[in-house]
Amino acid sequence: MKRIQIPLLSALAVVLSIPSLQAEPDSVPTGFVTAGKDFPTSDKNLRKWETPIVADLDQDGWVDMVLNEHGYAIQIVWNEKGRYAKPWDLMMGDSHGVTIGDYDQDGLYELVVSRGGGSGSNARNSVIYKVGKDRSFERMPEFDEPLAYMRGRTVKLLDGDNDGDLDLLNFAFPSREKNGASENYIYKNNGEGGLVLESTLPYTRRNGQKVLITDFDNDGTDDLILYGEGAIRAFRGNGDLTYVEVGKTVFKGKIQGVTGAVEIDYDNDGDFDIFLTRGHEIESGATFYDPETQVWGFKAVRENVWFEDVAIGDVMRLENFQSPWPNMKIFTGEPAHSYTFEGETHSGKDIRFVNSDTLGWPDHLNNKGLYLGFVGNEKWRFVAQAGSPMTGVVHGVKGLPASLGEDGPSDVLLENRGGKFVDVSEKVGLGIPGHSNGVATGDFDNNGFEDLIVIRRGNLVTKNESVLWLNQGDGTFKKASAHGVVSPELGAIGFGAEAYDYNKDGKVDVLLGNERGKWHLFKNQKLAKGNYLLVDLGAPAKGKASSLGALVSIEAGKAKQVKRAGSDGAPYARSFDRFVHFGLGDYEGPVSVTVLLSNGETFEKTVGSVNSVLSF
Repeated sequence: MKRIQIPLLSALAVVLSIPSLQAEPDSVPTGFVTAGKDFPTSDKNLRKWETPIVADLDQDGWVDMVLNEHGYAIQIVWNEKGRYAKPWDLMMGDSHGVTIGDYDQDGLYELVVSRGGGSGSNARNSVIYKVGKDRSFERMPEFDEPLAYMRGRTVKLLDGDNDGDLDLLNFAFPSREKNGASENYIYKNNGEGGLVLESTLPYTRRNGQKVLITDFDNDGTDDLILYGEGAIRAFRGNGDLTYVEVGKTVFKGKIQGVTGAVEIDYDNDGDFDIFLTRGHEIESGATFYDPETQVWGFKAVRENVWFEDVAIGDVMRLENFQSPWPNMKIFTGEPAHSYTFEGETHSGKDIRFVNSDTLGWPDHLNNKGLYLGFVGNEKWRFVAQAGSPMTGVVHGVKGLPASLGEDGPSDVLLENRGGKFVDVSEKVGLGIPGHSNGVATGDFDNNGFEDLIVIRRGNLVTKNESVLWLNQGDGTFKKASAHGVVSPELGAIGFGAEAYDYNKDGKVDVLLGNERGKWHLFKNQKLAKGNYLLVDLGAPAKGKASSLGALVSIEAGKAKQVKRAGSDGAPYARSFDRFVHFGLGDYEGPVSVTVLLSNGETFEKTVGSVNSVLSF
């Protein structure tokens, strides 16, 4: 049991300080605006599992969304020519990673969903849906040898053996019953519409199944970076769906606390560098306070946490209270009356309590949930008894010292030098501490160099502004201000993002998700000033090699760029955007484009006009 005397927070104020942002950022006038009517998503604050995933599921030339409302539903959001429809529920229940591709090469996409295992009490296997061009979904039958039953986490389609069809990474949170045996399964495509177990990666602890697919040795075969628990690990692909761990030679020292990873050729030298976000989870018993707004926030996880006593007054307003089923209960006052919620209890709840209805404190706390009571002298007591994470924010809290969170570890940019990585974070201007949970890359200003959008964890009690790093093209980044990628909801925790051009106007937009918060789509309005080219890899074709993982390279005058289709910062999932965006800066001449598929097939075209879509 953890007891926290709220009036003693002043002692913690020496340790907890407002995170430093160091140098003043360059000004960017309203680079992004909310998409508004283009994105009519739910206004509820819901738990999330994964970053948003995008793909042109119905093959109509417009990129759709797959949103994971963790524990509630997998939702499909159809793109109606630059405007999204309302979310549609595909599958209800506990789901984790999602991946998209045409693994049976019939010309239609399959969507693979990894299902949770009820903390080990309900091991299940991943399910697969076939997506019709008419927006229908058909749940596929089990293979002759079903996919493994597990506490599902990561699923990612890839061509790990370079034969043109898609194989599957299918990783689990380790179960105690396995006694240390690996549950990081790698399935080979048998060429007959099936996936068969081929090999495993070594055992990973707890949530160490987050994966970045990249090619750090530039040999044309996918390599894997694993992170999420302990130090990051590197595995070199042998081209036959087996992998050799090479982290000790690839990385200089151990890199801990990694929350997100994305590949980026930041210097346009033709190989892929890696950007890593780092941070710490909000610990059980942590509290935050903003004296300007008098908003106080708390978190409790898997233990009894007492918060006593909080000076509020006669009325207490609780916002975005979240505690997953079956512990979503509130008990009030000396009798410990059970509060009756209106409607569902999956989303965050805003509740107003008055002292006359919540007087006193019970002698015994017999049930899981949140206990609260008015204990006199304007003070309230809170006790969180829940197995799963419980969070909430309270308005009108008086007289506490500012506590907006401590500085965290700095994010890291690793430059690829001959298949080995060197930390160049300070050199390029990225060495700022903080708690970051995710990252996406895109050329947001269309200057011909990839930028970074970093999603901060936040502190529950203030707006959460992402960090936009603009690549200057000279080997350095500058932090932009007033860019507009800000999440206003309180009680939410920043999670991850996808960067893509949802309305095909040549400007890279940002789709962002918040744990215990909302999805946000930000339209790139004024940031993209340069020219661009969209390369359309097209829909899947029967019997043809997949373009997922294809390398798309361009030459525009003396400038060269390379990007990978399906490269994103999702830790457990994988997007498949058929459109690969390139910024061109002021260049207006012809552009040569080369598409190299994973099986070695190469296609080349030249386009004479910029600000256009080139189809393959």
